[in-house]
Amino acid sequence: MDTIDGMRAFCAVAQERSFTGAARRLGLSTRLVSKYVRQLEERLKVQLFNRTTRSVSLTDVGQAYFQRAETLLEEFDEVESAVQDRHGTPAGRIRMTAPTSFGEDRLPAMLASFLTRYPDIRVDLDLSNRNYSLVEEGYDLAIRIGSPPDSTMMARRLAPMRVVTCATPDYLATHGRPADPLALATHNCIIDTNIGTAPSWPYQVNGRPVSVRVSGQFYVNTPRAACEMALKGLGIVLCPYYVAGPFVEAGRLDVLFADQEYYDFGVYALYPHNRHLTGRIRLLVDHLATCLAQS
Repeated sequence: MDTIDGMRAFCAVAQERSFTGAARRLGLSTRLVSKYVRQLEERLKVQLFNRTTRSVSLTDVGQAYFQRAETLLEEFDEVESAVQDRHGTPAGRIRMTAPTSFGEDRLPAMLASFLTRYPDIRVDLDLSNRNYSLVEEGYDLAIRIGSPPDSTMMARRLAPMRVVTCATPDYLATHGRPADPLALATHNCIIDTNIGTAPSWPYQVNGRPVSVRVSGQFYVNTPRAACEMALKGLGIVLCPYYVAGPFVEAGRLDVLFADQEYYDFGVYALYPHNRHLTGRIRLLVDHLATCLAQS
């Protein structure tokens, strides 16, 4: 067993708290990951994990080893990446996460052209609406949509993201068209919990940001599902234009308050402060920014 392979397997199990999850992350079999960890424990002559049929947790020795091993692996990857960036074709693995709807609708075309251009780079994309801890869960990069992210992460704004308020013509004919955002208090609003301010929706009124408290019967964690419920005539929805746009253009949804939309939403690339931005990750971030600017 190569020591680096053993350390990677160990760190992946520690981060995932699961041999199965670690195997999935590394693209290996669970049996091989277990073998690597067992061999590492035998070589070190210590027990790194407490194992039960239901859980895996670090021993005290394992916790201390994990803190050092994780740092060493990051430094090792930085050295390899620096050499590859200077003397060779960009290569290696990028582990990234993105919101489900955006990842399904927008990312495939952008990633396909990137991977075609750089065939020695591998991208592992995890689509989820949960805000992962990038450091603890081993991600190199996250794509987030919304207001500027918190300062615990380095962030690059890739593109603005229009977010629209809309409803079907039938709903508006039956329940009335709200005259301004404050009138949303009297309507059934469909709440996408990914909007960072939910259940308050942001607007610009007389040039100033205003947060409007909304409520409704249906809460969901994907903009696509929220938009679908609006299309069924349930109520008014706030969602990204990349989801609602085709239905607006087809006349199935009407946009409300177009002149009062909140323009601080964007598509952001996030990575940890303490993580070296390798050449391949920088290439991907630049590529995504270029693609979004052209779309």
